[in-house]
Formats: sequence, C-alpha cells, structure tokens
Amino acid sequence: MPSVLVLGFDPHAVPGMDGDAVRAVLDKERARFGQDAIDAFMTPIAPDEAARSSVNLVRRHAPGAEIAFDTSGGDRVEAVERWR
Repeated sequence: MPSVLVLGFDPHAVPGMDGDAVRAVLDKERARFGQDAIDAFMTPIAPDEAARSSVNLVRRHAPGAEIAFDTSGGDRVEAVERWR
C-alpha cells in the first residue's frame, strides 16, 4: 500500500480559526485516502514553521519522495493521485 505524509498547519495553532471544525474536515480527508488504498499520516506544523524548511527536510531524509501540493483542504487525495 502506498503511503503519504501530509504536512499542514495545525488548525488549533492559528488564531481565529475553529480548530475543531477544521480538524473534522481533515479527518474526513484522511478517510478518503483510505478509500483509495493510500496510507496517510497527517502531521500538523505550527504556522511559524516555514513550508520551505519542511520540504527541505523531506528532500534530505527521503530524496526519492514525490512532493505534491493541494489547492484547498479538500483536494489532497487528488494532489497525491497526480503522482501515482
């Protein structure tokens, strides 16, 4: 089974954001990965952590990894599918 690491902002760390509501959407999105037989690991990062630093870490420790970017919280599976 293929696996993906999903990096995104921690919804509870963003001021003014309803973290519980966003987390519920993220959980539904994670379930979609399972429906497509993709093992997904979601890792929230603090908003002050740079996305560039995260990408650089992935490249350093998993140089063969594909990196996909979504356009919204609801199209992560489609972003990954583009690389399959």
